[in-house]
This record gives sequence, C-alpha cells and structure tokens, in this order.
Amino acid sequence: MRKLLLSTIFATACVSFVSSALAQERMRIAWAGSTPSNTPIWVADQKGFFKKNGLNAEVIAISASTIVIQALLTGEVDFIIAPSATLVTSRLAGADTVMVSTNLPLFIDHIVSLSDVSSVEQLKGKTGGVNRLGTTSDMTLRLALRRLGVDPEKDTKIIATGENPQRLAALSRNITQFTLLGEPLVKEAEKMGFRDLYDIGTLKIPYHVNAVVTREKTVRERRPYVVKVVRAFAEALHFIKTNKEETKALIAKNLKTTDPEGLERAYRAYNAAFPEIPYPNAEGVKTLLDDMAPRTPKAATADPKSFVDLTLVQELEAAGFFKQLYKK
Repeated sequence: MRKLLLSTIFATACVSFVSSALAQERMRIAWAGSTPSNTPIWVADQKGFFKKNGLNAEVIAISASTIVIQALLTGEVDFIIAPSATLVTSRLAGADTVMVSTNLPLFIDHIVSLSDVSSVEQLKGKTGGVNRLGTTSDMTLRLALRRLGVDPEKDTKIIATGENPQRLAALSRNITQFTLLGEPLVKEAEKMGFRDLYDIGTLKIPYHVNAVVTREKTVRERRPYVVKVVRAFAEALHFIKTNKEETKALIAKNLKTTDPEGLERAYRAYNAAFPEIPYPNAEGVKTLLDDMAPRTPKAATADPKSFVDLTLVQELEAAGFFKQLYKK
C-alpha cells in the first residue's frame, strides 16, 4: 500500500511539473544598450515576472538597436526593447512594427563635454560621440541639440565611438569634445574631469527611449500572449518603484558598478521617469516624426497614432490591474 501511495504521489508530481512547463509560453525578446533605461527588462527577467506571467523567456542582449530590429523582422525574436527611432524607421520602411507598452517615455540622458566647454553654444564646430549612427544615443543627441538651438548636421560633427567606456575614452583623447551619457556614468565622467554640460531631462521631450515593440501580426494572432508580456513589464515597473535597494543592486550587477553615489543618482533619475501605467502614447512618436519631416516626406504625412497600440494597456487598466498593483 505504501509503495502504491508513493507511486501515486510521484505520478501526480510529474503531471503537475509537466503541466506547469506546458503552461509556460516560449517568448524571445531582445534588448540593446547597457544603461539603466533597461532596468525594466532586467527586473522582469531576473526577478521572475516573465515566469510569473506564464512566459518561458529567452532574453537576448544585442549590441545596438539597429541590429535588434533586424532580429524582430526576421522572426528570430518575438519582441524587442527599442526606442521611437527604431519603431518609426522600420514602420516607414513598410514593416508592421508596433509599440504595445513603454518603459521610458522621456529623454533623461546628459550631454557631457570636455571641461573647457561651458555652454551648449560652444558645441558648435565640435565633434560629438555616440554608440552607432542611427541608434538611440545618436537620435537622442541630435534631437536634443536641435531643441537647444544647435544644428547637429551643420554646426557639429557626430561620429560613432562605441558604448559608454569607448565614448569616455574618445573624450579623454580629444577625439570628441562632447557625448551623451546617462547616470551613473555622468557621475563617473565628472570624477574624470569632464563637465556635465546639460541635463536633457529638463527639456521634458516626449520620446520613447525604451519601449516594448512587436509586430501587428503577433498582436492580432496571439493577443493573450502579448497581454502577458505587457503585464510582466508593468509589474517590473511597479517593483522598481517600490523596491529601491533591490533595484539599485540589480542595476549595479548589470552595469558592473559599485559606486553608491552614482547608483543613487541613477535610481532617482530613472525611477522618476519610469511610468506607473505604461501607455505607449503617440506624442512620443510625434516628436520624432516632426523632427524627420523636413528631410523625410513619409514622416511628414504619417499618423503618430498608427505606430502605437494602446488597447493592451487599456485592457489591463479597465480590468483594475493597475489599481490593484499600486493599491489605489
């Protein structure tokens, strides 16, 4: 009898395990850029929110957003973490890409320069460094410069110098005289003698620096699956806002930094910009379309609303998900 009981318990456990495994939908998602803007995907993955929402997630780090979009369009991944620029350029080219949720709907990086540059006006005639041309850092810097009265094409020269360590090295060797950095790297740059020239966050420019992008085909054919992804990121954003020290530890781990002041500055800056309800509002797309319009006819006639799908977040809000999450 005892052997029969043990066999029954074992069989039940096996069935339960298999059922649990089958309930987990496979999901592939790619991201690019080692900055705290990617904290939501680190949290969703490493704190178990993908798994909690029934997703067996394969999270793939890729070197640049221009490569990330290729992975989505070729079907190698199901979702990407991407900025407005990646979404807009792909959709204007005919892709069915669409934003379903946002993680960071504002610019919050800083323009960092050599110490002898004391004003934005003095950037004219100088060379700026970004990760790669066409990536998030490139678009952010160009858009911000235009808002500040500096034409990036006519007044400056912008070159690709690589990721953050390479950008700082280019400044050190005077290959470039200014670049774009976010916290905690701004603090590190100041310690190296560079100037925190301008906090772009003060401009309050609506632009989706970091958003969840997929294809309309995926939303149409697998909507419940996409809702799970949106819900996982919403829970990750809630975790960030309510678990400061754990989030700082996760940022430190992923950026390989231990500077307490830099981590505190990074948490404050990004936490303030991360939304509670992650609506992928059209304003964050319109900013880029308006900027591109003089040079790109398709951008001038494009409807910003066609680039975003608000309905998934709306569905969660209507169901009381966010009120329950934040206990409001």
